[in-house]
Amino acid sequence: MKNSAISERKNQSISRGVGMTTQIYADRAENSEIWDVEGRRYIDFSSGIAVVNTGHRHPKVIEAVKEQLDRFTHTCHQVVPYESYVHLAERLNGLLPGKFEKKTIFVTTGAEAVENAIKIARNATGRQAVIAFSGGFHGRTFMGMALTGKVVPYKVGFGAMPADVFHAPFPIALHGVSVADSLAALDKLFKADVDPGRVAAIIVEPVQGEGGFYEAPRDFMAALRKICDQHGILLIADEVQTGFARTGKMFAMDHHDVAPDLTTMAKSLAGGFPLSAVTGRAEIMDAPGPGGLGGTYGGSPIGVAAAHAVLDVIDEEKLCDRANALGARLKQRLESIRDEVPEIVDIRGPGFMNAVEFNDVKKGLPSAEFANTVRLKALDKGLILLTCGVYGNVIRFLSPITIQDGVMTEALDILETSIRDARAA
Repeated sequence: MKNSAISERKNQSISRGVGMTTQIYADRAENSEIWDVEGRRYIDFSSGIAVVNTGHRHPKVIEAVKEQLDRFTHTCHQVVPYESYVHLAERLNGLLPGKFEKKTIFVTTGAEAVENAIKIARNATGRQAVIAFSGGFHGRTFMGMALTGKVVPYKVGFGAMPADVFHAPFPIALHGVSVADSLAALDKLFKADVDPGRVAAIIVEPVQGEGGFYEAPRDFMAALRKICDQHGILLIADEVQTGFARTGKMFAMDHHDVAPDLTTMAKSLAGGFPLSAVTGRAEIMDAPGPGGLGGTYGGSPIGVAAAHAVLDVIDEEKLCDRANALGARLKQRLESIRDEVPEIVDIRGPGFMNAVEFNDVKKGLPSAEFANTVRLKALDKGLILLTCGVYGNVIRFLSPITIQDGVMTEALDILETSIRDARAA
């Protein structure tokens, strides 16, 4: 079987709206490696977009899923509930930052978690407006698109977005936006566009994902908490991509001295199985009436079983510590070639949620072309990379945190060679 033959079939049978980064078709995967249908091996630095922090097919996750398969696969928790759902909620309530009582609901996707967080916030506050940030990504549903701070490709051609969603600039010093600039813009928003007394929530990624892996400064997050407290606004942390050891702590908000009122989670929560969650202050989570929240597949017993195993693996294998060590190795390697590659304008990211940003040296402008050249050259050498950022000039690194040391060294060698080749080209 050939990748090219399957690709031709794909073009005939699947909507072109489903974009694809590569044209390699997976046959099997193990930890940090994927083999395609032609038998070629690739090192996976995408993790299914931060879904398999614990690696492809971690033995403990697979064992938990197989055990659950032998018991039952679906009852719908709202019809016939199960203890594992309750236990997982208890575990997340205890893990999320904030010294207050918490409650949790489980749904299926990150976008669905965000949708439910907004529903809960509006119900609890009796307000409608929501504020998000430029460059943020919150999903492809209509509310998710409205919150997302990037038009192409997420909003273009899909018509009017839901009303009462406003955007403020996210602080990115590299692009000339300071914390003071962002806060001033937020203040202007309150004066010109929306009464803060009408705002139900401010939603923010502690580290922007699709937007370019820009980390929210500590003073910015503290200021958001103060603004929310001043005006009775709820602070929602979108931890869909940042959660579960990726940033060197269980959650990215653990890097801050403030706690959100609501947190959305998905991706690596269940190590490759569909599961998402919203956790928040108990009184806020209890605002909607019975039946107002949920979904037929919400809290799938398969996903819940996998999630319990994921939390065990993160603890037992000390993946937060390992994320910090791996991220340090990656950033050190990139720093070692920085003087020779002037296209590199920034190397960043907490834990193992890292990125490198490229500019066109002559124009002094973001270079999506250089970033994509690096990606393609790395792919040709057997390393899967992803680009991101509003300008498409950022390469993000999302290898499984369980990657073997030898495979990590191999990946870094390929990365360095690919960057040098891109410069030569």
